[in-house]
Amino acid sequence: MSQHIEDERLFENLCYASYLRIGFEQVKENKGKPGIDGVNIHDFEFRLEEELSRLQQELLNWTYKPSPVRRVEIPKPQGGVRRLGIPTVRDRVVQTALKLLLEPMFEPHFSPHSYGFRPGRNPHQAVQAAQSIINSGKSYVVDIDLEKFFDRIHHDRLIARIGQRITDKRILRLIGLMLRSGIMINGVVVRSEEGTMQGGPLSPLLSNIVLDELDKELEKRGLEFCRFADDCNIFVKSQKAAERVMETVSQFIESKLKLKVNRAKSQVARSERVKFLGFTVVNGTIAIARKALQTAMDNVKALTPRGTNKDIETTLKSINQWYVGWSNYFSLSHYPAQLVKIEAHIRRRLRARLVDQQKNKRNLYRTLVKRGVSPKAAAVAFTNRKRWALSKTVAVSRAYPNDWFIKGKGQAIRSDQKLAHWFEVSQWVSLA
Repeated sequence: MSQHIEDERLFENLCYASYLRIGFEQVKENKGKPGIDGVNIHDFEFRLEEELSRLQQELLNWTYKPSPVRRVEIPKPQGGVRRLGIPTVRDRVVQTALKLLLEPMFEPHFSPHSYGFRPGRNPHQAVQAAQSIINSGKSYVVDIDLEKFFDRIHHDRLIARIGQRITDKRILRLIGLMLRSGIMINGVVVRSEEGTMQGGPLSPLLSNIVLDELDKELEKRGLEFCRFADDCNIFVKSQKAAERVMETVSQFIESKLKLKVNRAKSQVARSERVKFLGFTVVNGTIAIARKALQTAMDNVKALTPRGTNKDIETTLKSINQWYVGWSNYFSLSHYPAQLVKIEAHIRRRLRARLVDQQKNKRNLYRTLVKRGVSPKAAAVAFTNRKRWALSKTVAVSRAYPNDWFIKGKGQAIRSDQKLAHWFEVSQWVSLA
């Protein structure tokens, strides 16, 4: 697709069936739930030609009207909720097609220090860039937290900012309709006077357009920074400089961008005390942030609950699906012991579950002996230790060693052979 699209043809290109079709294919690939009309991706695809033709005519005739988004609240690990807005499938198709048209016109002008929601860029690059700046001698971080950023985006300022590059008034009008489409909460439609709801395909690009103004201001001041969406860290050499930057940049954000800085969550600190995208830089090296580790421990606990009626194979599948993604992301850490800690905790929770499955002390004793533990060591089953204490004993660890969770080695009971299937993943290494 051409990276240079004539401005006056933008709206016509949006109305082409081919662009709308590409938009649908991306919506389908990203999956997602239905909007307020209850129409899912499968239903839309079933009558695809009819739906795309209808969208095309509505856009050309200016009878297209975006539906209100469906409000969904996702709990945050640290408390509170993240509010998402789910547009209808047909609105997601139009937004995606519009994003495909607009992104090539804005992307070349974005700051190289911006890493969020951009083609070819990812969180690891942002963290590594932050590490490089810190190692250059700028170890003090100005960590600015924007309060409810997506909810507070000023519509008029955003449209004006887009209008600096897009002169087609029809495109600006269409974006305005999308921004003001409203939100459905408990069956009631609430007007959206400001903000762009997280969850729509166009929202990430719009957020970068808003915050590009901040990027340009920081570059103008000669400051080194890394930004991923609304998570922005600025790096300086001293505490005094950091405090000055915090004050002046906060003033710019609130007075010029019409956004709000969360003073309680914003901070000035040395790099090892600041979390950036789940990581922190300690002694010049990248480590998993303490909060991210605690969240992981909480996830392990939630995935291995006590008293569940799920069989262990189902539990193992859920753990593996979560851990593969988590460990891939946090593999950037230079401290392998952090991953070791999580893996050891997972295995101990699983061993406790296996102990609990034996129902009584005699069954546990017999199982331990059957799995090669000496009768003397297996006698630990008859002590008053509970499942959690037993999970760390030598007897249980020998019965279910580390490599058993990976390869299913040894003379296992019938379910053991099934368990091995879920652990054939390179991240699950055998640890002493």
